[in-house]
Amino acid sequence: MKHTDFAPFPPMGWNSWDCYGAAVNEEQLLGNAEYMRDHMLSHGWDIVTCDIQWSEPGAHDTMYTPNARLCMDEYSRLIPAPNRFPSSADGKGFLPISKKIHEMGLRFGIHIMRGIPRQAIYARTKIKGTDLTADAVGDPFSVCGWNSDMYGVDPRSPGAQAYYDSLFELYAEWEIDFVKVDDIASTAAVSNEHHRRGDAVPGVAEIEMIHRAIMKCGRQIILSLSPGPAPIECAWMFRKNANMWRMTNDVWDNWRAVEHMFERCETWQGRGGDGTWPDCDMLPFGHLNCNSRFGDNYCRMTKDEQLSMMNLWSIFRSPLIVGAELRDNDEFTLSLLTNDEVLRLNKHSYGANQIYRSNKAAAWYAFDDCEDGGGKYYLALFNLRNEEAEVSVSADDIDAFDLRGLTVRDLWAHKDIGTAKDGVKAVLPAHGSALYRLG
Repeated sequence: MKHTDFAPFPPMGWNSWDCYGAAVNEEQLLGNAEYMRDHMLSHGWDIVTCDIQWSEPGAHDTMYTPNARLCMDEYSRLIPAPNRFPSSADGKGFLPISKKIHEMGLRFGIHIMRGIPRQAIYARTKIKGTDLTADAVGDPFSVCGWNSDMYGVDPRSPGAQAYYDSLFELYAEWEIDFVKVDDIASTAAVSNEHHRRGDAVPGVAEIEMIHRAIMKCGRQIILSLSPGPAPIECAWMFRKNANMWRMTNDVWDNWRAVEHMFERCETWQGRGGDGTWPDCDMLPFGHLNCNSRFGDNYCRMTKDEQLSMMNLWSIFRSPLIVGAELRDNDEFTLSLLTNDEVLRLNKHSYGANQIYRSNKAAAWYAFDDCEDGGGKYYLALFNLRNEEAEVSVSADDIDAFDLRGLTVRDLWAHKDIGTAKDGVKAVLPAHGSALYRLG
């Protein structure tokens, strides 16, 4: 089996970071899993991911603790902090949580940092399956600029692959389905030129070691790489080794961040599909920052801006990962996440292409796989202005198909609104959008 078989459609799920930062606990994980089971699973949402610092007993908000003491096993592998994840005590790790989430019909994911714990290097703990210790594997010159937990793995070390193999062997024992690896996607830019010359350096080399470890572990684990911006010149390597990779740095609940993604999507169009997915980052809808020392908040974008974000992510076929405390969803937020006509576009369309983009407007089309005979194409119109304006696409703007005479269906209104003649147009509110199926 190939790694591309692990994610035949863009993954859809929940991640704890946007609401709980570094301090999510077992109750919060399982509570959001139960909400997903009850309200979202039938619409395709099925991954629950525990984000960063799950091995740190003292994590309490969105901030990182420099040189924090982490929970670790005898083989230099981080394990869950039992004060935050009580079911992990006595060496059980994440397996009890995985089993509970699987019983709900969902999949379970975890976040890791690339590399090996610094405390393992200082303590010279073992590397499973070898006679080596962690100090022979870590590279003290390969560091993360924003988190002090890890050193990178030196790919020249004879124990480097063995360490990653042992890590994913453990994750397979825990029945993990999804792993988000951090501090790795953007580092590929630094190392790509060295890698082309045949040098074994961190970044690209660590991604390849992780890929090999997954393929060896005996479990179909989806591999997600963060943070961005992932370099476009490494697209070949991401597709070869990972299932999804971040095109950008963190996207939060402000329109400027969404606006920036139109440029990133233009750059990356045509570079995903068939089990590999450029990632626009999480959807910051609903109740965010529940554990932030700066105070929590609900999504600060307008409803029109949130709809535009969902439309762009969907027609581009980005993975859809929501970051809110799901149990606090209001009716509007849930409606954003459970529109089956829009989610069908994200799951089943192909060939997404930007028609045009300016500082005033943008338009995209995609092809429909026509499984149900209800349409042939999709069309998205975006008003990027700060005031209401008309946005249009003429038949002459699109070389790939002729829209004249096709029925136009509004996917958010769930109704047919007419027939395209020489084009399609809509009067849209500031930062608003329209999403149509044509057939």
